[in-house]
Amino acid sequence: MTDRLRLGVNIDHVATLRNARGGALPDPVRAARVAETAGADGITAHLREDRRHIRDADVAAIMEAITIPLNFEMAATDEMQGIALAHGPHAACIVPERREERTTEGGLEVAGDQNRLAQFIGPLSDAGMRVSLFIAADPDQIAAAARIGAPVVELHTGAYCDLHAEGKAEARDAELARLIDGARRAADLGLEVHMGHGLTYDTVAPIAALPEVAELNIGHFLMGEALFMGLADVIAEMRRAMDAARG
Repeated sequence: MTDRLRLGVNIDHVATLRNARGGALPDPVRAARVAETAGADGITAHLREDRRHIRDADVAAIMEAITIPLNFEMAATDEMQGIALAHGPHAACIVPERREERTTEGGLEVAGDQNRLAQFIGPLSDAGMRVSLFIAADPDQIAAAARIGAPVVELHTGAYCDLHAEGKAEARDAELARLIDGARRAADLGLEVHMGHGLTYDTVAPIAALPEVAELNIGHFLMGEALFMGLADVIAEMRRAMDAARG
């Protein structure tokens, strides 16, 4: 089993709310500081091509404001590579990105794009960033991630969470089994295993209990619950749920 399970808090949707009105509030930098105080082990922020939530200036401001690592989510484009190299965050998570999607849907296609992705992640790794690939729990994608030298994979938990919300227990359990198998395969290949997307209090325990998983990245649910409970309390409760499942 890995050491204490880490919690990365994604603050994108604080910026989404800010951008809906314009101006500076609510401030994602303040959300990052609250998350750190409440027990987050890292902050995740996705600078999308269309800048629909996190903006360029947010990246430097967040890094300056926190003492925990920044996990910089990014598409595999020259623009984003340049931004990552300019700022030097602790981690860079390569995700698929399409303008028409509401959020990141599905995992990165690694198996069919190995040469390009290997060349893309090389400079990031050389600059000292921990590179991860956001992929489905598919054996071919996991094996491809290992082949191109990515040290970390983040397995997409969205389908598992959606099936739980829809009450499709049999399909949910099948998807959970696929995640369990994916985590084992990745760990056997020497990859560090992260998971994320759509996790809630109701779905986190089976994922947090997996001994191969080192980190969970959670955002939308935490920001939604924070409207009713307060961000610090919501993060602390998620931290307790993760620790209880792991223990």
